[in-house]
This record gives sequence, C-alpha cells and structure tokens, in this order.
Amino acid sequence: MADGVPATETAILDAALAEVLAHGIRRTTVSDIARRCGIARQTLYRYWPDAQAVFAALVTREILAVMPADGAEAASVDDLVGSLVATADRIRRMPLVERLRDTDPELFGRYVLERLGTSQRAILAALTARIDAGRRAGQVRAGDPARQAAMVLLIAQSAVQSAPLVAEWLDDEGWRAELGAALRGYLAAA
Repeated sequence: MADGVPATETAILDAALAEVLAHGIRRTTVSDIARRCGIARQTLYRYWPDAQAVFAALVTREILAVMPADGAEAASVDDLVGSLVATADRIRRMPLVERLRDTDPELFGRYVLERLGTSQRAILAALTARIDAGRRAGQVRAGDPARQAAMVLLIAQSAVQSAPLVAEWLDDEGWRAELGAALRGYLAAA
C-alpha cells in the first residue's frame, strides 16, 4: 500500500493511464485495462463500477499529484502566483491532459465546461485556503476567498485548455509570464 492506496488500485490506475495514453479514453475498455494490469475484469469491478469511474479516478490522481503540498502558504503574492502558474504549467504538460486534448476533446471540454470533478473541487479547496491566508497576510486583495478561488480556477483552467490555440503568439515562457501577470493583477492587494 502506497499512501493508503492498495497496490491493486494503483496498478489498475497505472494500467488505465498506459491504455489511455496509447489509445485515448474512447478506445479504452475495462477489458483493456484489466488485461494490461494482469487481472480479471471482476477484480477491477471490486474497485470501480465501470470504465468512466476508473477514468475519473485516474484524472483525479494525476491532477492531485502535481498540486503543491497541503499547507504550503506563500510569503508574498508573487510566491502565490508563482506557485499557481507552476502548477497550471505542470497540468498543461501532463501527458494525460495532452492526450485528452488530442484524442477526446469533447470529453475534455465536458469536464471543463459542464461539470466540476473531484480534482477541480480539491483545487478549489486548496486555492480558497491559500488565497484566504494571503488575504489575511495583506498580500491578496480583500474579497471572498471562495469566489476569488473560483475565478482563479476559471482563469487557469482556460489557460491550460486553450494553450495550444495561442502557441503561435505565446511560447512556453510567454504563456507562463502572461498567466502570471493575469493572476497577479487579479489577486494583488492595492
């Protein structure tokens, strides 16, 4: 067991990741995942009811893995923005995100435009706590931290999802700099 996660669960998610990277979500089945993992489908069903539940758990695991450690409070708004930009950049570069964007754009869009998933809710909770800490320290402008966190999520999520569309004008360094400027302008105390 690693970090409280049973080894079989980790192996299933690892197999799901390999299948999705190789074939995309739409072309990956429970049978494919079980075969790659070396288990029976029935074993997989002990952990998740269907392929969609496996994919949701996979995305959550991968996103949460690149988030800053809990309790990481920024000393300044620049530190906070730097952490937010670095996290957004790590998510943008995740092979899973790149694959979803390339092979399953409708599904990718649905998770961005139509519903909040577990990973987004975790991001919102972490953002709210960090923004509230920054506000109490006088680094972040006055306001409701939960509302501010929701807007930061929208800004960063849009920047991550749409980065390839503006690659002609924003190389990687430019993307990070402009996202940082947008977040700093939004969050900084006057």
